[in-house]
Amino acid sequence: MAGHDVGHRLTIVVGVTGGIAAYKAVAVVRAFVLAGHDVHVVATDAALRFVGKPTFEAISRNVVETDLYEGVAQVRHVAIGQAADLIVIVPATANTIAGLAAGLAGDLLGTTVLASAAPVVIAPAMHTEMWSNPATVANVATLRSRGMTIVGPAVGRLTGSDSGAGRLAEPEEIVAAALAVLRPRDLEGRRVLVTAGGTREALDPVRFVGNRSSGRQGLAIAAAAAARGAAVTLIGANLEVTAPASMTVRHVVSTLELEAAVTDAAPGSDLVIMAAAVADYRPETIAESKIKKETQGDRLTVELVRNPDILAGLAASRRPGQVVVGFAAETEPDDERLLALGREKIARKGSDFLVVNRVGWNEGFATESNTVLVLDAAGDIVMEASGSKESVADRLLDLLA
Repeated sequence: MAGHDVGHRLTIVVGVTGGIAAYKAVAVVRAFVLAGHDVHVVATDAALRFVGKPTFEAISRNVVETDLYEGVAQVRHVAIGQAADLIVIVPATANTIAGLAAGLAGDLLGTTVLASAAPVVIAPAMHTEMWSNPATVANVATLRSRGMTIVGPAVGRLTGSDSGAGRLAEPEEIVAAALAVLRPRDLEGRRVLVTAGGTREALDPVRFVGNRSSGRQGLAIAAAAAARGAAVTLIGANLEVTAPASMTVRHVVSTLELEAAVTDAAPGSDLVIMAAAVADYRPETIAESKIKKETQGDRLTVELVRNPDILAGLAASRRPGQVVVGFAAETEPDDERLLALGREKIARKGSDFLVVNRVGWNEGFATESNTVLVLDAAGDIVMEASGSKESVADRLLDLLA
């Protein structure tokens, strides 16, 4: 499958069936909506005994579809599936899986799946004995053979005091796996290096000068590149988020450590994306023991020295065919001045592209969303994107791939 452009707005149908894990479907719907997609919930009657319509309608911002016999004149039982770019069933009970395997169309969800050519992602949830029953095993194998993607189930605590295989996969895992189905594999065979997080410069053994970057945007880029088939190396500076197992991860603390790691990894990379927030200065000397206010008095003076410019060094030494992408975090509130700062920076750094994003007390760093514009080497705007950091990552890779 060539794949869709998941950086753009998709029509996603989330099918919810009658299991206690239906409450987790709310988080799945919310994640898709925050990523900028048009989400339609098709719930079975049993599902609505666990989570009510108003909840799904408030989160999805669309009417919840349930009745096979509503909208007959508009052929709703076919139209929903025809319009879908992706169908995600969460949770999928043993009964639902059996019905899908048999091709039954006894409710709106069944007809939606049968009437659709969209990829189908299924997140099972049930008791261990039901999951391991030969009938369920055979039904799941049938769905896999038809190209459907199965996410989970996980092993863990179930309802009551039971524990074992059958627990619904976590919402973020379901969302990531579902969107990965639509991603093009346009980075197959490519080696991608991504930096993420914020460097810290030690003052003494317990204190440092740093920034508020969590690493979410860089990690989203790395994860999206891996989903597109790239061999990804992530250099993480004090990450506040956990990197998936689909990439090689190297952890660093300071700018000098980041420089050493990047210098080592960059020559073998086809694409280098410097998303980490790097300290421009570091303390000239680091105290061997904790600095005490009793000995320093009311004022503490720290001499800072300039750190090396890692991005400019990479751009100057890049090999033919290698693409280097920098990031510029700016607090400038004026759009025109922000653009001017970006143009000045890419001219100074010499990178192939520069991602400019506005940061502040409540935007950019340590948030779930981002707004960026991307400049090419000539200083022209080649892309603008706003939304979740995952959607921004996909838009950026659409451009670079």
